[in-house]
Amino acid sequence: MASVIDKGTARSPDASNSRRSFIKKGIAAGAVGVGYALFADAPSMLTQTPQPGPLSAGDAALLRFAAAAEILESDFWVQYNELGGIQDSEVPGGTGNPTYTAKLQVLDTDFSQYIHDNTDDEITHFTFLNAYLESKGAQPVNLDAFRTLPGSKATGSSGEMRLTNLMQLTVDTSWWTRYRSSDNNPDLDPNFTFPQAVPDLSKGQFTAIPRTDDDLSPDAHIQAIANTAGFHMPTIEQGGTSLYPALAQRASSVEVLRILISIGPTETMHFQTWQDKAGNAPPLTDPTNGLTFPDLNKPPFGGELFQTNLIMPEPCPFLDRKLPKCSIIRPTETTGIAMGVVNFLTAMGLFTGQSPDFFTTLKKLAADADAATRQIM
Repeated sequence: MASVIDKGTARSPDASNSRRSFIKKGIAAGAVGVGYALFADAPSMLTQTPQPGPLSAGDAALLRFAAAAEILESDFWVQYNELGGIQDSEVPGGTGNPTYTAKLQVLDTDFSQYIHDNTDDEITHFTFLNAYLESKGAQPVNLDAFRTLPGSKATGSSGEMRLTNLMQLTVDTSWWTRYRSSDNNPDLDPNFTFPQAVPDLSKGQFTAIPRTDDDLSPDAHIQAIANTAGFHMPTIEQGGTSLYPALAQRASSVEVLRILISIGPTETMHFQTWQDKAGNAPPLTDPTNGLTFPDLNKPPFGGELFQTNLIMPEPCPFLDRKLPKCSIIRPTETTGIAMGVVNFLTAMGLFTGQSPDFFTTLKKLAADADAATRQIM
């Protein structure tokens, strides 16, 4: 599991104070330094003559896209933490929503701790990536100009403006069967359709947090909202699990490669944790909208493709079907990975309500990352 140990016991007072000061300045889900978004009309760094220095334009582009992804992750994890996590000086902002928190804890009694630690992890990821970029004289990422979306108005929310929208989600749960399939790998079978674990989540728009206190009842409705969060969290983290090894294949600098392959496994730890919790979501139907969470251990589901306690990746074909099957992260094909992430998150509804300039900026970051090529340093 990711970050189950109390991080506060090992952190020095100076580091802790520095983190608190940083977050209190309102940048907990934003970024430091000069913003990439402020240069949306500037030519791509990759079209310019590379300047001499320790960080290539391609490596900078890879890290900028990773930083942008982590900023967006931090934004929605902060929203989850405000309502259902642990509020403290490490991840401040909200005051908690007891009803929502209790329904999340149906999936696991430690759910609040996991939300808190996942949020803390993502904040450290983007602050490190931006600081590293600046240390190399490269441009960091700042998306604060796009913090325009209203968040939850339920008890516990800070009421701050957001980058992401957790209240109109269409969640693709096909990763559930993709990681349990022993016959298909999306890298080798790009046109294969993996079955959804919760088909209804892929067919409509649903909230993963209470929008107002009106969402706190009836009981099955607020539990369905908690269940939606329970499946949305691993859906996001499996994307990060694939993103980092895919980006790493394009890195030129050994140090940049080290960064990508060091951060990436923490996303996998998050995914492993959250898919385990999603399996505990109680079967039910939301009486307000008909959203149904099936019992995945009973017909017409059931079997290895749906069994809720199978959370280890099933061995599958890798690289070539002539080779033995192998338990792997999937997919890890690098071509178009960054733009694929943007399209995936957009289709999810995570950016519903964002401005055209936001999408222009995000796609520019993705295009630059996808154009990066590995060079001999």
